[in-house]
Order: sequence, then structure tokens, then C-alpha cells
Amino acid sequence: MEAYTPTPRTQVKRRPTRGVYDKTQVHSILDQGFVCHLGFVVDGQPFVIPTGYARSGELLYIHGSPASRMIRTATQFDICLTVTLVDGFVLARSVFHHSMNYRSVVVLGKARLVEDPREKLEALRCFTNHISPGRWEEARQPTESELKATSVLSLPLEEVSAKIRTGPPIDDEEDFAVPAWAGVVPIRTELGEPIPDQRLQPGVKPPDVAQLSVRRRYRTI
Repeated sequence: MEAYTPTPRTQVKRRPTRGVYDKTQVHSILDQGFVCHLGFVVDGQPFVIPTGYARSGELLYIHGSPASRMIRTATQFDICLTVTLVDGFVLARSVFHHSMNYRSVVVLGKARLVEDPREKLEALRCFTNHISPGRWEEARQPTESELKATSVLSLPLEEVSAKIRTGPPIDDEEDFAVPAWAGVVPIRTELGEPIPDQRLQPGVKPPDVAQLSVRRRYRTI
């Protein structure tokens, strides 16, 4: 079983039993998420920006405007990228022991500006197909001007850790007599029925939501 080697910066110290470094589990969390939060510092001021991302092997790709402060900073200084999936509310018999079941990943490192045209196109394909597998092959490809208006960063999966909480509430023994409901309320993200654009050409079929859900679960980009 392949795993990331914990570093002093990625070793889970708070609740270390929840720390996970297995690559398969880390990849699974990243592949199921849509939005990451990217933390960086500019002139002593910290910022945390939500943005889209995509994974390709041991690389994460992030994109944005060439004028973006986030894009400029990420290639000069270390950044912190996080992805979190919330799986359920954990309701305990005491307020103190309420929690959430979750899966999260933290990635640390310095990003690289993707300048090779072929890699840039591949990164944009990963972005598109991460949202809707196979969509890159169906839609119009980007023009030269669109490519110039988009910067892509590559962040290696080197300093990585995951943290996972599963299971029921952990109550104190004396609280089991409290007549309050305890357990887990699951949280699920589901795809709805496609809503067609008003100018959709006649005869163009919508995506198969059931198939799209399966393809997302097993991710093919």
C-alpha cells in the first residue's frame, strides 16, 4: 500500500488516529471534491480563496486569471490547499460531543506555472472532465486568446495528509441516560435533472445523470 511520508508540517497532531497518508484514500477524497480552499500570504496578510481544481496522477492543477494575486503568489511562496467533504452531522447526547463525519486533505508546497502548451491543454481537459467526465470531448476546444487569458498552476502531491472522522457519537458513560436522540444524520450530494439552456439547439440530448454519477464515482478524466 503506497503512502505519503508525513513531514513535520503534515503529521496530524490533533487526534492523530484520524490521520491518513494512504495514497488511495487521499486520491479518492480529492477526486470526489469540486472546490478547494487555497491559503497564501501577501505582504503579511493571509488570504484563503475557494477555487476549482483537478487531479492528474500526483499533480493538482489550479487555474485562474494571469492577473490573479493568488496565481502570482502561489509560484513564489509555499501555499496550503485543502479539500473537505462533510459526510454527516454527529449528534451526541451532550452538546460537547457533537461533531461531524468528514474527510479532508491538506496539501502544502510551492506551485509551478504551467507553460508547456500540451500540458496546459491536458490540465484544462482534467478540469473540464473532473466536473463532467467526457465533457472535454463534447464541447468546443479553447481558442488561442482563451488560452492566453488562463493561467494554470501545478502543485505536486508531496507534502500531503488526510484526516477522516467516521462513526457514531462518542458520549460519556453518564450521558447515556440523557433522553436526547443520538446518532448520525448523513449528508449526500446528488445530481439533479439537467435544466436546458434557452438557446439549446433542437435534438441535443442532455447528459445521462445516472451514468454521470457512476462515472464521477469511478472518475475517468
